[in-house]
Amino acid sequence: MDIIKKFRNVIDDTSIIKGNDLKSRFYHIWKTDISLESICVLLPRNTKHVSEIMKICYENDQEVVIHGGLTNLVGATKSNNSQVVISLEKMDKIIEIDKESKTLTCESGVILGDLINACEENDLLLPLNFGARGSAQIGGAVSTNAGGLRVFKYGMTRNLVLGTEAVLPNGKVISSLKKLIKDNSGYDLKQIFIGSEGTLGIVTKVVLRLYELPSSRLTALSGLNSYDNVLRLLKHLEKNLAGNLSGFELLWNETYKTMVSEKTNYNKYLPDTHKYYVFIESTGSDYENDYSKLEDIISDSLEKGYIEDAVIGKNDKEQRNIWGIREDVSVLADERKHDQHFDISIPTSSIGVVIDKITTELKKNEDVKTIFPFGHVADGNIHFIIGKDSGEDSITKEVNKIIYSNIESVNGSISAEHGIGLDKKEYLKCTRNKEEIELMKLLKKSIDPKNILNPGRIL
Repeated sequence: MDIIKKFRNVIDDTSIIKGNDLKSRFYHIWKTDISLESICVLLPRNTKHVSEIMKICYENDQEVVIHGGLTNLVGATKSNNSQVVISLEKMDKIIEIDKESKTLTCESGVILGDLINACEENDLLLPLNFGARGSAQIGGAVSTNAGGLRVFKYGMTRNLVLGTEAVLPNGKVISSLKKLIKDNSGYDLKQIFIGSEGTLGIVTKVVLRLYELPSSRLTALSGLNSYDNVLRLLKHLEKNLAGNLSGFELLWNETYKTMVSEKTNYNKYLPDTHKYYVFIESTGSDYENDYSKLEDIISDSLEKGYIEDAVIGKNDKEQRNIWGIREDVSVLADERKHDQHFDISIPTSSIGVVIDKITTELKKNEDVKTIFPFGHVADGNIHFIIGKDSGEDSITKEVNKIIYSNIESVNGSISAEHGIGLDKKEYLKCTRNKEEIELMKLLKKSIDPKNILNPGRIL
């Protein structure tokens, strides 16, 4: 095609995937059996490449879809045969780790897990941590404002980003790679790109805020039988662990039971008879004292009746195994051929009642076979994986209706951290009012008047 010839003026043939070679590409890491639909896949190696590619696309009204680690759950990386895909996988350099200012500067295609490891080698902590860290790229995490397991202590990705470099739909580069925690000089332009799902610009570089690496990390797993006690335990831990509490995750019974079944390699540390299972992470600077303190708090929680049973990981291997039960959600998705994933926000005090109501309504639908709730209860973010034997659109919509109507009734959000993409945009009105959506459309039209960058996402 003519436009491919134009791309050859920017990048060489080895960086352009087209024709039969597209059969080896896919749009999601869980959908590797579905070949990618696209005119071609472009693999730029630097910001200049991205800029020149976007200039060509803008001049030719060519729609573009951006690919990162392909771990999104809202259809954000789907494309068709009339669209060009830009994959940022070759832009994978860690530019600098500044130990004095505690910052990291890198390109957007670096795998999150590699960033975490590089920081640890320098005795620094990148708190951004979630199950897909071995595949997810930092640019995707920034563009979706990803959350994870430590949000309630360190905040979302937005809280960790100090600077960005991004390419606009017309190819113009907006670069502000500052290491400053405080910069109140006019509009905070980086926020335009954080969480906008690649619809306003392509993030090519990012500066992240780091923290001193804790010298001790402890994990506990507890079993509880009432949601009121989940809240009491959270309050008790926050009060007595102070700033050391870094993780508080919740699994419901069916989720835990599946994760420790004979199908998996995870140990059943606690009986699978409790209604709730809370995963606790504590970080500090003195292992022996920190362990003793956590042990005392857990014992006190047992005496007060907040929890029914508990176990503390004795070493790194046990801690990894315990957290695997929480993080390895692919086990839940594999239970049925067809699955729907939900990522919702609910006021923390309402989670118990709302999830029970949703579960009851879902069980009345004979097409729903498995229901797995879990999530970051301390910040109100709950996930669902719903398993079905059919992928019929009518069933999908009925499940969506049950979930989103209950979210709307408590003024929650249909997306806590995964974004809207293609799949959720029909339901955006459940969580955003008319005026908010009109302002979003105005921003999109102002920055991308031709609607060529990740078109159809969000709006």
